[in-house]
Amino acid sequence: MASSGIQLFGFLLAVVGLAAIVTATCMVEWTTFESSEEQAEIYGGLWETCRASSSRMSCKARDSFLELPWGIQVTRAVLISSICLSSLAVLVSIWGMKCTRFMEDREETKRFMALSGGVMFMISGLLALVVTSWYVGLLIEAYKNAHHLDRYEFGNAAFVSWVGSILSLVGGAFLNCRRCFGTRSSLSPAMIRQSAAGGAEYV
Repeated sequence: MASSGIQLFGFLLAVVGLAAIVTATCMVEWTTFESSEEQAEIYGGLWETCRASSSRMSCKARDSFLELPWGIQVTRAVLISSICLSSLAVLVSIWGMKCTRFMEDREETKRFMALSGGVMFMISGLLALVVTSWYVGLLIEAYKNAHHLDRYEFGNAAFVSWVGSILSLVGGAFLNCRRCFGTRSSLSPAMIRQSAAGGAEYV
């Protein structure tokens, strides 16, 4: 029961991590830019940009893919790949966890699927962690090159993505925990029953 609990805990952590990465990908607060000339605060997301002034806030979608900065294109692609991989890991892990009733008679396949789901969660979290850190590095460089009166920095979406990445990594590690699988007996259930019956004759 304890091993099933560890698997379930890891799975829930990884699912929360997936939800956080999806949220971060959709958020507009990847960058915040305060222009001293326009007296407005500009938020830059992966999919749209928003301009907030004292009176109102307006957003515009990033329609043209070719006109996007290459940093945003790479970040988009990697985060979407991470989300797709985590989504596949959810399905694989559900089939492989000990607390589910799928493939109960195929222990080796069930174990392999649980391990595969954990590995996919870890790879997904690593992808999101690396690309988020890399994109933040680009923003830091842009801040260094910006006008000294302008404020250019990364926003809350990066923190949400970092948290989601770490949760996916930790959740995948729990799914790969060896304690979750126990020690596999070399005897089949039929052989165990036959051995027990044979031993009873000598009692």
